[in-house]
Amino acid sequence: MLRLFSACVLTAALAAPLGAQTFHAKNGVTATPDAGVFSVANGGGLGARGMWCAAADYARDVLGANGSQRIYVAEDRARGQRGPVRFTLDATGLTPSRVSIIGSSIRTAGANLSVGHAISFCADFKLRSR
Repeated sequence: MLRLFSACVLTAALAAPLGAQTFHAKNGVTATPDAGVFSVANGGGLGARGMWCAAADYARDVLGANGSQRIYVAEDRARGQRGPVRFTLDATGLTPSRVSIIGSSIRTAGANLSVGHAISFCADFKLRSR
């Protein structure tokens, strides 16, 4: 009985970190949970559209977001910064702003798109991979 209990505890301990693992979006860009938000790696040559695609893919497939839910850039990003962008589904503390230029949209906290709109950018990857 003690052996069974130990095996269950060990299995639970090993399974817990699996939820925090990196998610690979359909375009190959990675998303990782990060303290209530999620980080999307630099677009791997796909730019902002690739990052929005990965954010939407993660929001839909991991967080269960529907197509009409909004994805928000969680914090400002300096011009020229190449690191990950942090996204959230929660607009609390943000000033939501419409995205008009996709390329610069990942620099401003509060910039947002619907999951459905951002998922449409995943088609770019399908065209490039042919």
